[in-house]
Amino acid sequence: MPPGAVRVLLLGLRPYPQALRVQERCVAAARAAAAESLVLSEPAGPVYAWGLRGAPGPAAAAGLRARGAALVAARRGGHVTFHGPGQLLAFPVLDLRRRRLPLRRYVGALEELGLRLCRRLGLGAARALPPPFTGVWLGESKVCAIGVHCRSHITSHGLALNCCTDLSWFEHIVPCGLEGKGVTSLSRELGRHVPVEHVLEPFLDSFREVFDCTLVFSEEPGD
Repeated sequence: MPPGAVRVLLLGLRPYPQALRVQERCVAAARAAAAESLVLSEPAGPVYAWGLRGAPGPAAAAGLRARGAALVAARRGGHVTFHGPGQLLAFPVLDLRRRRLPLRRYVGALEELGLRLCRRLGLGAARALPPPFTGVWLGESKVCAIGVHCRSHITSHGLALNCCTDLSWFEHIVPCGLEGKGVTSLSRELGRHVPVEHVLEPFLDSFREVFDCTLVFSEEPGD
């Protein structure tokens, strides 16, 4: 790949655990050869995932499973959230040491990525809020959640953007552990159906700008 390029893997509709496994292979490649990647996928089924701040209790977990959702532990920051069809998952696997980018500034860069995407789509009111309200917000509702992991300067996980997500799945949890805050989608805010595939091009344009890189498309991490 050209120096400074980021490999893009467009997984399409894929079960969440499979996307995580592809991400882990990219992390291994980044540690071995300083190769950076961006894994993009749309979850094929409903999943509740939680980060380092704890899993739902047994009763809550049973209730979520009864609704037909899978439960997955993810090695990232943050509380329980929902992933499902109509949502764009982006896992940047980047070397923060090579980029001279502190972790907090990296999270800010992901927020800026989400803000630029929203502006490209005509949602100029999108904003970022101070911690603990990480993510991209429209009014009092979050349209893009962020949760990252970083080990040995290599990032994983990233962001989840609600494009045409069925938001009713969020009603059964406290999304990201934030009481009193709502969840929205691009489709709801724009008043029209916005599928994941329609967001990919403006998302990638925003990624190029924020991380000042070229993108090389690939089907597999080792290609």
